[in-house]
Amino acid sequence: MRRVYLDHAATTPVDPEVADAMARVLRDVPGNPSSIYAEGRAARALVDRARADVASAIGADPNEIVFTSGGTEADNLALRGVLKALAPGRDGIVISAIEHHAVLDTAADLERHDGARVTRVKVDRDGHVSPTEIASAIDDRTAIVSVMHANNEIGTIEPIEAIGRISRERGVAFHTDAVQTVGVLPFDVRELPVDLVSINAHKFYGPKGVGALYVRKGTRIATMQTGGGQEKGRRTGTENVAGIVALGTAMRIAARRREADARHMSALRDRILTGVRAGIPDALLTGHPTRRLPNSASFCFPGTQGESLIVALDLEGISVSSGSACTSGDTEPSHVLLAIGLERRVAQGSLRITVGRDTSDADVDRLLDVLPRVVERLRSVSAEPIAS
Repeated sequence: MRRVYLDHAATTPVDPEVADAMARVLRDVPGNPSSIYAEGRAARALVDRARADVASAIGADPNEIVFTSGGTEADNLALRGVLKALAPGRDGIVISAIEHHAVLDTAADLERHDGARVTRVKVDRDGHVSPTEIASAIDDRTAIVSVMHANNEIGTIEPIEAIGRISRERGVAFHTDAVQTVGVLPFDVRELPVDLVSINAHKFYGPKGVGALYVRKGTRIATMQTGGGQEKGRRTGTENVAGIVALGTAMRIAARRREADARHMSALRDRILTGVRAGIPDALLTGHPTRRLPNSASFCFPGTQGESLIVALDLEGISVSSGSACTSGDTEPSHVLLAIGLERRVAQGSLRITVGRDTSDADVDRLLDVLPRVVERLRSVSAEPIAS
């Protein structure tokens, strides 16, 4: 039986063209990009080309791209780097209550160990962050505002343009975790008032372990580690040449395919949204009904447990998740679902379904056939009386 992979928000398969580009570097390019002899210059040229590709895809200047090990490091560098770079007294961080843990936990760590003042802004039932609430949270000591472009669990797209304008008017750096959107949605830093943007290759068919942070020219940011001064001193350490080349290649492909991929995924997503609610009438849609990622459908099924749903569907050959892959082993309900006001017992029955480039109508048919039977079976089991 062909497996049906529907967890592209967790990670995407590596595009064959990306894998080939990465393999060529590993095989044929032994040099260190910091070395000035021929092998080093060859490696440096590849890093520079990839930096230009990443920059071009989001409308940036190549000098504004800092390569990282992924989205988590990019988020850390943004928050920690801005706070460290600013003078004492600018110690405020404003975030939403539904940020990825790479932002939430970083802010909490800065609050606990560095005395940062963290304001966590609530969201509405759809997971929408209000620009007005962000504006109210900013004060004279605020150093940075961080609001994700789209939520990784429920798919809601946030009003980052309005939030960015407010931040700019107040003289505060604005960071957005765009891990789920760069390569999927239009994203141009020449139009969006963003100062720092986190990017992660494995969310758009690149490899795991490589990403980037866009840092707008003039944004003050300090490095988080000391060493050889690579990346203009903003992120030191020998560059991951093969990963960086793969990131650049994946960005080029994503930019070329974005519109067609979005149409394809949106059609499949809408079939899932309609089909699940038709097959399971009490299924609760989570996230904004229309302003959501083109590949994302998310639900709660009262009377079930997310982990049981995942296991049961896995046995049927279908891969899905109940939320962020980074917390998939956690038995507690998602902080995102609790933040949008769901009761704990309802939030425990969550399921995230995310399609991709290669998802087919047959894959969706398979899900819509299997899921109602799985939910019914799990509910019947949980409703059985316990023998004395």
